[in-house]
Amino acid sequence: MTAVPEIRGSGPVVPFAGRSQPRTGPARIVAVADTLTELRRPESDLARILAGVGTADLLVACDDVVSGRPAPAAPTPLFSYLDYPDYDDPDLADAADEWVAPAPRAPGPDERVSGDDVLELPGVHLHRLGLRGVTAGSEDDLVAAMSELVGFDPEPGVYCLAPVASADDPSRAVLISAMERIAQVYGLPMLRYRCLELSIVPCKG
Repeated sequence: MTAVPEIRGSGPVVPFAGRSQPRTGPARIVAVADTLTELRRPESDLARILAGVGTADLLVACDDVVSGRPAPAAPTPLFSYLDYPDYDDPDLADAADEWVAPAPRAPGPDERVSGDDVLELPGVHLHRLGLRGVTAGSEDDLVAAMSELVGFDPEPGVYCLAPVASADDPSRAVLISAMERIAQVYGLPMLRYRCLELSIVPCKG
């Protein structure tokens, strides 16, 4: 008689909650915005969505630039009617001769709004493309930048986030078109956020 090892039957399979259940929301968001103004404004829908996800990569197409100093005054012309020979007022002519033009000065450097000055959103990584403006020619640059953020082989749970379309904002249409190309190539779901809409209210009177 040959002895064989005892084989015990396996027990019931217990599913792990974190592995067998389908994901109900994004694990990481790749978002795009024209400027940081959309993130900074009160009741920002973009900020609300990014705050509710664990990790997010936000691509800002253009920099918000605010001047830290007043704009330089217009240059004073070097010549005026006081310099013409047929001007007969001696007092004003003497005053004009004594006047010395101020030395030219370069304007102060621009102060760019930093992400730290806008919102403290944990898990949100800010990426700047540094465009001077969003035009139709910017779409390929946007696609290339967002492709790097998505990654060559994105992990499950990556979502795209773009603004809602607006017929009055052509730059927003470029952002949406670029993000739609990313979502189509990588097969990623796409979400939308509402933007600040400005309206003109007629005066009564």
